[in-house]
Amino acid sequence: MNDTQTIQDKMERAISLLEARFFEREELIRLLLLGLMAGENALLIGPPGTAKSQLARAVSQLFGGGRWFDYLLTRFTTPDEMFGPVSLQQLKQDLYIRQTEGYLPSADFAFLDEIFKANSAILNALLSILNERIFFNGQEKQEVPLLFLMAASNELPEENEQLAALYDRFLIRYEVGYLKLMSSYERMFQVPEGPLPEVLSLADVRRIREAAAKVTIPESLIYMLYGVKNEMEAKEYSLSDRRWRKIGQLWKTSAALNGRTEVNVWDTVFTPHMLWDLPEDYSTLQEIFQKSFQEALKAETERELPLKRYEQTAKHWLQKEDELHAFQFKKEVGARMSKEDLDKARANLEECRTELEETARELRGKLVQWLQREKDLPGFIHNRNFLLLHTAQYAVKYTHLRIQGERTLQSLQGLYRTLFDREIPGLQYDYTL
Repeated sequence: MNDTQTIQDKMERAISLLEARFFEREELIRLLLLGLMAGENALLIGPPGTAKSQLARAVSQLFGGGRWFDYLLTRFTTPDEMFGPVSLQQLKQDLYIRQTEGYLPSADFAFLDEIFKANSAILNALLSILNERIFFNGQEKQEVPLLFLMAASNELPEENEQLAALYDRFLIRYEVGYLKLMSSYERMFQVPEGPLPEVLSLADVRRIREAAAKVTIPESLIYMLYGVKNEMEAKEYSLSDRRWRKIGQLWKTSAALNGRTEVNVWDTVFTPHMLWDLPEDYSTLQEIFQKSFQEALKAETERELPLKRYEQTAKHWLQKEDELHAFQFKKEVGARMSKEDLDKARANLEECRTELEETARELRGKLVQWLQREKDLPGFIHNRNFLLLHTAQYAVKYTHLRIQGERTLQSLQGLYRTLFDREIPGLQYDYTL
């Protein structure tokens, strides 16, 4: 078993362990683990009592050897509480150096509650830690081992330039609410207690990040991302260049986790959670993304089901239908035609017959193969990206493409029947499936 498969198995076990304790958080759990592997910060927005800090701590427990730091920020929080006290020994030598061991600059995992209550004395240091993983300790740049930082807030930042810069450092945003299902309340009183077992390691994170650095994004998906950007800007939504780049990096991490060296469309499904600034904008941005996603999915499947080519063939001969009918009518009534026109019309009709037959048979074969795949589309999609949740809902997108193909096949058959007054030989297809 290769390293990637081993890490996949560990991730799936980690997901199961977290889902056994945190109900109605299935998508969030996967998104947090993906963000952790990519080294991206996550922000949870929601009321108190929604287990935000517990979830962050539980995620850190899954990783052996990781140092943990968490803190509840208020406007009175001092830099000493976050970054460590100033060393008195160093101060005697006129050096302003903090003792960071046990504080945020030495942590592998961190959770900061009420992040936007940070005062200006803390903000600047946080910005460099969140983005560059660097802490300016006196005159020295201290590298921060931070693998993942999750923050929470009951509310979004007000109009404040420094807070806006802090907010932009969180690529992943997720709105968390109270439990809604009766089944969740029943299970809530039987949640396992005690720390979670160590399932993953810091070495696993390093391996995935090394693999992600070698992953490429195809031009088609870069074009897709640019299309989403343009659609958003048309509706007056905008993201910083930094966030667009980080979205691409997260896609690459997803591909690496799935053992691929190139991003595919299924690596992009969590993107809507990286686009919004206000939770109420999520549904609009989700619609914009889904439109581009469907087009990208169609483009990716062109190799297996080249609908565009089949549609072009049908369109080409449908445009010549009147001309071919005119020739058929002239033959029936015995109208006189020059030898050159006759030969040209016959050749055109023969070309039409051959192309319609070959295209229809090829399309029919592809659709039959597609129907075989549809018997286990959720399994097929899971193999494309094991982090996907509710794969059955994505299966509908593949079914939609198959229905498009069936419509094209019907067009080809109908045109052939009209021109040649018979069915395409040897072509049968059950449209009722």
